[in-house]
Amino acid sequence: GGAGGNPRGAQASAGRACAMWGKNSANVTDTTAISVHGTNPQNLVEKILRSKIYNHAYWKEHCFGLTAESLVDKAMELDTVGGTFGGIREPSHFIQLTLKMLQIQPEKEIVLEFIKNEDYKYVRALGAFYLRLTGRPAEVFQYLEPLYNDYRKLRRRRAPSLEAEGGEMVPTDTREGTRSPVHSAVLRWFSSS
Repeated sequence: GGAGGNPRGAQASAGRACAMWGKNSANVTDTTAISVHGTNPQNLVEKILRSKIYNHAYWKEHCFGLTAESLVDKAMELDTVGGTFGGIREPSHFIQLTLKMLQIQPEKEIVLEFIKNEDYKYVRALGAFYLRLTGRPAEVFQYLEPLYNDYRKLRRRRAPSLEAEGGEMVPTDTREGTRSPVHSAVLRWFSSS
């Protein structure tokens, strides 16, 4: 038996496939994306962090269905950089948009426009971080070296720190975070990523 001669069986099989596709389609890398450094681009973000991102309300409400063009609007809303923050290590909007960029793999020209953007420093930082993750060394040097001249301050969301006395969790000022110039944030904080 099989679904070959039975149209209802074929429909049921197709329905299960569609249901399966719909369930995970927001988390699947674009089929036209090419591998980066020999792997699926999304694998550049650790699996545990990816899982936290996929389950986060911001990802589900704001990143679902984003295209390279609509991503610009979300990037313009950024007000901090960083990976995770808070006691439960919640993924920042910055790292979630980074994962979305890895997923949809925008054209190089779009990424370069992010980096050249002088009006929105967090858009610039997002583009620079993405290029730092995905680019070849010559590209990284060529396009990110000029950021050494960008001294605007960025806010970084951070995890709480342990206080020496009592060991209780005391959050750093997560809205203000640590301020650092654009060039420092991109070239130093994310150099090991």
